[in-house]
Formats: sequence, C-alpha cells, structure tokens
Amino acid sequence: MSVFRSLFFLSRSLWLVLALMLALPGPAAAERGEDDGDYQILQASYGTALRHVDVTQRLKELARQDRRFRLVNELFGVDPAPGETKTLRIYTRGRDGDQHVFEYREHGEVDGSQFTGWGGGNWGQGGWQGGWGEGPVRPGASAWGHGNGQNSDDGEYQILQASYGTERHHVDVTPRLKQLARQDRRFKLENNVFGVDPDPGRNKILRIYARGRDGQTRIFDYPEYSHVDGNQFTGWGGGNWGHGGWQGGWGQGAGNDSAYNRGDLRINSARYGVGRQTRDVTDSLQSQMRRDRLDVEVSNRLFGFDPAPGERKSLWISYSVGGGRAQEVRVEERDRVRLP
Repeated sequence: MSVFRSLFFLSRSLWLVLALMLALPGPAAAERGEDDGDYQILQASYGTALRHVDVTQRLKELARQDRRFRLVNELFGVDPAPGETKTLRIYTRGRDGDQHVFEYREHGEVDGSQFTGWGGGNWGQGGWQGGWGEGPVRPGASAWGHGNGQNSDDGEYQILQASYGTERHHVDVTPRLKQLARQDRRFKLENNVFGVDPDPGRNKILRIYARGRDGQTRIFDYPEYSHVDGNQFTGWGGGNWGHGGWQGGWGQGAGNDSAYNRGDLRINSARYGVGRQTRDVTDSLQSQMRRDRLDVEVSNRLFGFDPAPGERKSLWISYSVGGGRAQEVRVEERDRVRLP
C-alpha cells in the first residue's frame, strides 16, 4: 500500500508542477507584448536634411521609460538646427524584409507600439542603407508618403500657384505640377518635365507660391536640374491645392528672395555624402562660385574625396540670394547644380 500511496502522491506532484508551468508565462509569452509591432528599428536620426544627429541610443532609453513621449529638443539634449523645425526619422525593416522610414515632426507625439521590441531595446543594431531622405514611409509617419493622399496635411504650406521660367519669360505650370505630385513626391526639374522651355539659353527656376499656416505668403524657388520634394506642402500627393489666391507678380511676396536674378549668391552651408557619412564642403563650394553664380557637376572629383565609397551620394546646400531668406536644395551625385 505504501508503494501505491507514494506513486499516487508523486503523480499528483508532477501534475501540479505541470499545471503551474502551463499557467506561468514563458519567455516567448512575456516578450510577446514587445514583439507586437511590425517594424524593427535599425537606426534613428533627429534634425533636418542638412543638420542631423544619430539618436538611436537615446531613443532606446526613452523607449524603456515609456511607450509614448512628446518630441522636443530637451529629450535628446541637442538642437542640431536652431530656428528650424526638426524631425525624428526612424529607419526600420518590416516583417516582409523591406525598409521603411517613419518621420515625427518636432512637438508631435512618438508612439512605439508599431515597433518590435520597443521597450526591451532589442533593436538599433544598424543595417539602414539609405540616407536621410531615402526610403518609403508607412502610414502614420509624416511628410514622405508617395501620392496616396495619406498624411497629406503634414506640410506647413499650401500651394497657391506655380510658375516656371525666368523673370522676363515664365509660364503657369500649376496643373502640370499637380500631375507630377500625384505620381511621385520627388522629381528632377528639367524642361521636358513641363514640356516647354519658356526662355531658351537661360537658367530657369520653378517658383511655387504658397501660404503658411500663419496666413503669410511665401515663395519657394527650385533651380533648373535640382530635385523638387513636396514634403513641406499640404495635400501634395492629393492635389488639393493650386486654386489661386496669389496676388503678387513673379518676384513679389513675403519670404521671397526677389533678388534671385540679381546675383549676390551666398552659400550658407553645404554637406556632401550619404546618411551619417557626410562632410562639410561649404568652403569648397564657395571656391567654385564665379561672379555670384554656381554651375558645377556634383561628384567626388569636385571635392577631392569620397565620403562613402560605393554609395550614391547627395549634396545638400543652404543658400540665400540678395540677402533674402535661406533656401535649401538637394542635388544627387552626377547631377548638375546651378545657382542662382
């Protein structure tokens, strides 16, 4: 009887242990909450296209503290671009293996629920191959979608009208710009894009007239052969803009560098490279100016070095004309930059 009784109690003990093991969450279950997201973070940067810093490690600390936080300079202990609206760009890889970018505007709220391992910090080991502004953005991020109307109001300015040409000869290209915006968020500015050369032999510009959220009007100039990016305009891909309202002429309006064709070009800053592999080339670019003009092909030879061998690089320029407000332009390697 004692043997059967011992076997009976041993059996009960084994069943009790098994029941406890099934009731307690195992490692996989405990981490399931951390892996509910669909995107793994590769890297994170904070700032603007011209001035930004890597904040991956600091983002890990914030993620461990809370799942949501408001985006301000104090969180990262640095202001990489004083006076400018900055963004947090989170570079990720989805479960499908594709890379995506999430962008959060300064003073907005960051929610880590869509990222795997957010609170555990099991991410940020690198692997992002693009630069600051490269890669498709998923819904919920701002400013870099591609013509699908999502997040179409993330920009700061509503387009009123657009013209292409020079001060003496220019044409209205608002309807054509809408078509281009619906196809893609970014395109290279050439005559064949608009199907017209309004002033043959002269360097032309695309001039976009817009109204800011504060009600003030502003002009954005894009030199011929540069790339046009609609991230700062509301409703860009949806085409809900261009209904008129511009009262000035070609070169009149608040925030306009109306001296564009009068010379006095000033290079405020310039960087060349890709991602974190960029170098300051301000002095080098200034030395290339001739009679207040800049007309060069962007290449390693121009600067005398290659900051990222084997990768397609970009040149970011912040410039002003005639003492006007600073403007930014991005030019790809092997493309030509012409200012003004």
